[in-house]
Amino acid sequence: MSELNQGQSGPADVESYLSYEEFGRRFLEYAASPERISGAFEKLTGEAFEFGPIGVGPGRIAKLSAAVRLGQPRLNREPQEYISYDLVIPLDVDLLIDLSVDRYPFHVDGTIHLHLTVRTAEPLRVLIEIAEPQPSNVRINVASASRRGELLRILASVDHEIRRFVARYIAEEICKPNIQAATDIDVAARLDAAWRL
Repeated sequence: MSELNQGQSGPADVESYLSYEEFGRRFLEYAASPERISGAFEKLTGEAFEFGPIGVGPGRIAKLSAAVRLGQPRLNREPQEYISYDLVIPLDVDLLIDLSVDRYPFHVDGTIHLHLTVRTAEPLRVLIEIAEPQPSNVRINVASASRRGELLRILASVDHEIRRFVARYIAEEICKPNIQAATDIDVAARLDAAWRL
């Protein structure tokens, strides 16, 4: 009988067991891996949108319009108790201020920073919580070709308008069904579906 048992192993080696806590942590790390989260936001890559013309500056006499393009997002892990990330989306903007008698072009580059936190919820869900983007999450560098254009940029609060519109656009995008579906993982439903196979 002992010879028969020699070639057999038990259900699992005791050394390979994990505590429930460790298993849960590993599961969350896997479910909300950087690759999975980056994939959810890749649809924003290459997106372009326009805004304006809108009145800016004293008396709203100047008209501001812009074409914005979004680049490939990158994800940075943040050292916190919760699993959290800083999602950085590059942006490139062609901007024009029209004074009727003269037009001033600007080139803008920068980044949008979104804070993501992985949460767990009832009954058995993994949520990727996205903090609503604010103008302060948009960081930009504005280049103008002339001193007059630079002065106009300050008077017309160009930087503020760009930050405001970009933040609002991204806020609308992350509310779309494809992003919402990727950030709400119903673990129980997926396990039930797997057992039915």
